[in-house]
Amino acid sequence: MTTKKTPPNSGLVIQAPKIKQARFSIAGTAPYVQLRFSEKAMNAMAEKMMAGSQATKKKARAARDFDEDFRQAMHVSEEGWHGMPASAFRAAMISACRLVGFKMTLAKLSVFVHHDGLDRVDSVPLIKIDGKPEPLRMHTRNATGVCDLRIRAKFMPWKAVVPVSYDADQFSLADVTNLMHRVGAQVGIGEGRPDSRASAGMGWGTFEVKEVKG
Repeated sequence: MTTKKTPPNSGLVIQAPKIKQARFSIAGTAPYVQLRFSEKAMNAMAEKMMAGSQATKKKARAARDFDEDFRQAMHVSEEGWHGMPASAFRAAMISACRLVGFKMTLAKLSVFVHHDGLDRVDSVPLIKIDGKPEPLRMHTRNATGVCDLRIRAKFMPWKAVVPVSYDADQFSLADVTNLMHRVGAQVGIGEGRPDSRASAGMGWGTFEVKEVKG
């Protein structure tokens, strides 16, 4: 006598996702500081790779151009405006889930940040920043321990509008709003943020949520 097996996931009904959208108007409470991997550095790496064994030959060291370092530190869109990587906000929202006990793996599938344009160098999705950049020169130590200077771009004051879509089966608008509040107060965006991987941060990149449209 054969026994009929119950199909796997019997009775499971998969619902279509309920994706909703919201727009968050934010304003910085501390400087937003940016240091992108520059086009100059990308080109230098490519030249070294293409040179092969010849790349081991020492070349004369060019004089440091700090103005060029400043320009290379910024994300600029194809249209010419300054921007912040949209992925930074998404990563920050996912990270903030640790504070409220929500699974980060679920958050990765539930919150998304949309962009205003693309970076003119490497097509990184960007959110437009409303602010004027200024050069910020600070010392740092390389991996070898040698002290060096870094030129970053600092925005203060600054504002932005962050477009977010979210799975309404996982989050309510109030949930996403409070998550963005936590990003602004506890996680931060950019260089020297409180949630920096390499340190406790410099107190940069924090912000307030001024208006929510959803």
